[in-house]
Amino acid sequence: MSASPVPASLTDFLPADWRDAQLLGRMDFGQGPTPVLIKGGRLHDLSAQAPTVSDLLNGLPDGALPDGGTDLGDVSALKVALQWGEPLPGAPTLLPPIDLHCIKAAGVTFAVSALERVIEERARGDYAKANAIRADLSARIGTDLRAVKPGSAEAASLKQALIADGLWSQYLEVAIGPDAEIFTKGPTLSSVGWGAYIGVRSDSDWNNPEPELALAVDGKGRVHGATLGNDVNLRDFEGRSALLLSKAKDNNASCALGPFIRLFDATFTIDDVRNAEVTVSVTGEDGFVLNGKSNMAFISRDPLDLVSQTISKNHQYPDGFVLFMGTLFAPIDDRDAPGKGFTHKKGDIVTIASPRLGSLSNKVVGCHEAPEWTFGIGDLMRNLARRGLLRA
Repeated sequence: MSASPVPASLTDFLPADWRDAQLLGRMDFGQGPTPVLIKGGRLHDLSAQAPTVSDLLNGLPDGALPDGGTDLGDVSALKVALQWGEPLPGAPTLLPPIDLHCIKAAGVTFAVSALERVIEERARGDYAKANAIRADLSARIGTDLRAVKPGSAEAASLKQALIADGLWSQYLEVAIGPDAEIFTKGPTLSSVGWGAYIGVRSDSDWNNPEPELALAVDGKGRVHGATLGNDVNLRDFEGRSALLLSKAKDNNASCALGPFIRLFDATFTIDDVRNAEVTVSVTGEDGFVLNGKSNMAFISRDPLDLVSQTISKNHQYPDGFVLFMGTLFAPIDDRDAPGKGFTHKKGDIVTIASPRLGSLSNKVVGCHEAPEWTFGIGDLMRNLARRGLLRA
């Protein structure tokens, strides 16, 4: 793999105001996953307080933040290793900031992405048919769909009108109906972090990154903060059939999170999440450059509503979960030839960023070429036991 321009200095991809932020994450200093906190511009090892991020968040009193930990020094002096580029002997690895959490995702939470899902469905995963369908649907229902509140009386009326016009879709149901689409993106511990390879199936011809904000929620349903995520999507697979959602979403290295969870405090609240703008850039080895953005102000459902539709009396998550909240971004730029749209190529560098959360960079390879996922829950428990970090 060729060297990339992604920096290895930790501060280069932290939030713009990182000295004022409280950033919770995980790093491997050579012994195994270690919960860490950046506070006041310094890095702290929290493993003596809690062996996992899940444990730490579950154990915090309401409204409290982590405290203490072993001071590891000024963050500005720290470099981290990444899976491609020049080696950094002895440098720690930045891991995804969650561990025992279930990885959940909310789909079709923006009007534009709702239309793109309908297009995929009607095109049966064939990008060549997408442009004509896109133009027709946008002209006929785009304005009404953006204005409607999911689950409202207006939404019910629009649904009946669309059914009568032969335009109804299962994707429009979750876009404007009362129930959000909530699915499991991947198994516990299967995500990758900043500086890791991210995987796209080699048998997919139409796919894209999905730049999103993700909420960190504990086992009691309390939202502690937010991080960046890439919910890699295979548009051709899901377009052929919604029943292929798991194949479109859950593959080796197909979920990236990081770099850190920014904890809610006086400097960062749920309202900052509601108004955040997320940018995405894709730089290919072929010289192709794609830039896009997703603005949370245009989300159809409130983030806390999505949380309440995930955890309730109907479903519990004792170790907590991270929840992708969907994206406004749906790339339609042609990459190779007119009408073919965008799809990933091996070697693409994908960077997802937001000023208050930092940036998440990953390099695209085939799922079969990315490092295999071999470190599961049993491995984590054995590692923590060897290090003397497990306790009753």
